[in-house]
Amino acid sequence: MSTVEIDPERIDYFTDAGIAADSAPYFDYMLANHPVWRESKYGVVIVTGYEEALQVYHQPEVYSSINRTGGPVLDLPVELAGDDLTDLLEQHRQYFPTNDQIVTFDPPMHTDHRALLMGLITPKRLKENEDFLKATADRFLDELLPAGKCEFIWEYAKRYAILAVADLLGVPEADRPMLIELLATEAPMLGNLELKKTGHNSLERLYDYFVGKIQERREHPAGDLLTGMAAATFPDGTLPEPIQVARIASNLFAAGNETTVQLLGISLTRIAEDPELQDLLRREPALIPKFIEEVLRIEAPIRGSFRLTKVATSIGGLDLAPGTVVLLLHGAAGRDARVFDNPGQFDVTRANARQHLAFGRGIHTCPGAPLARAEAVYSIQRFLERTESIRVSEKHHGPAGDRHWDLMESYKFRGHTHLYLEYTARGAQ
Repeated sequence: MSTVEIDPERIDYFTDAGIAADSAPYFDYMLANHPVWRESKYGVVIVTGYEEALQVYHQPEVYSSINRTGGPVLDLPVELAGDDLTDLLEQHRQYFPTNDQIVTFDPPMHTDHRALLMGLITPKRLKENEDFLKATADRFLDELLPAGKCEFIWEYAKRYAILAVADLLGVPEADRPMLIELLATEAPMLGNLELKKTGHNSLERLYDYFVGKIQERREHPAGDLLTGMAAATFPDGTLPEPIQVARIASNLFAAGNETTVQLLGISLTRIAEDPELQDLLRREPALIPKFIEEVLRIEAPIRGSFRLTKVATSIGGLDLAPGTVVLLLHGAAGRDARVFDNPGQFDVTRANARQHLAFGRGIHTCPGAPLARAEAVYSIQRFLERTESIRVSEKHHGPAGDRHWDLMESYKFRGHTHLYLEYTARGAQ
């Protein structure tokens, strides 16, 4: 799909298979012509511009996150009418997907729960987690390298991402296989981890697990990380209900699992497809963190997320009434030529790559971003150090220049459902 063929009046971003497979041409066209655009089918305001996206991120009093994981259509029993919808939205929170997850909270509820979350993933705890990440990468590679090939998403990335959070939270080793069985054996719900029409929450088993652990540690403190989690309080000193802590802990799995998995998959694909880049990163491993930031800029695993206007506002020359659905396309913002020189070019030495919006900004900046970065860096470091070459499997994905990828068919996520790699391992490690 080339930019000259794009007609935003006729293309449905939410259902177009071409955009789902390769969104870059659409992003580039919209950035050049309509950084803020009201599409006609649903009335959703699509924001691709970088500065325009920042405006939304930094105005939580104007843009609610209550529909963040939803879709272009609101399914509510009431009309969104009035000059300020703040109270009305909270009164009907139960009708929004993942309504009990912090990513959909607005202040002041978000402020309290964010403080609780940040108490669980402190810089000290992240530093302590590093040794586990390195050792786990080697343990998985010990299993996979002798075969000379693997299905990377399911055999490495999913298990690795789950165990990274489990260690961060102090989940006992005996319980970790259960988490892998729960979270790494079924395909993701594309687009989000949302409540189904039946009201069933895909995270309920995680809730049950952590509620049980919190109650157990409050009754019988063990001096471990779970005990610290059980004792954590809100900023005003009040003790959360066990389910509130359980939701926070489960959110780390829900929010970090698929996005980190896809970051790993996208990164390994780019390395396997570019031998020169692969050799450069082997010779100069100090470039790997910069490589990760450039991947996040140009190929963000989360394409976008929604917001809902609580009051009347304007953005990019458009007037928005209360109740307007807004879609922020993080993946597009990373290609904005007003911020990034030659934005379509992948440049592992790009000075400002870290300015990308892949982890959001403002009060909802991803709290797990440091963990995701560490997982990606350590995985790539060890994969490169322990191999002489990494290649895409032609048997599964076709020859170079005519690849057939197994991609997530989603307007929100960018990534692989399966990724088959082949490699030549170095000598015995």
